[in-house]
Amino acid sequence: MNEYRRLDVSEIGDVTVVRFRDPKIIEDLNIQELGSEMFRLVEVEDRRKLLLNFSTVDFLSSAALGKLITLNKKIQATGGRLVLCSISPEIYEVFKITQLNKFFEIEKDDLSALRQVGAG
Repeated sequence: MNEYRRLDVSEIGDVTVVRFRDPKIIEDLNIQELGSEMFRLVEVEDRRKLLLNFSTVDFLSSAALGKLITLNKKIQATGGRLVLCSISPEIYEVFKITQLNKFFEIEKDDLSALRQVGAG
């Protein structure tokens, strides 16, 4: 498995579980790198079931949200599935305000998210 600078990547069955290494995802350079690493999972490594765990994330910029939207579109284009989980109430509020909570599948915790993404 390739090494990632911004992500911790593991496998549970056929689901790729991604945790973020940076608690604050706000700097442009980091967001570009993060986007490249997430896109590589789908485009190069052909992973179709992704679970993004936000338990380590305290802050997310709008540019980072843009990367997540692009990632979701890339996964959907392959017939795959993306599920987000363990989002703090503060960050979830941003998803609600932007109505992205309707765009993404969001689960409370790892277990629920694994059930969701594995069902696809």
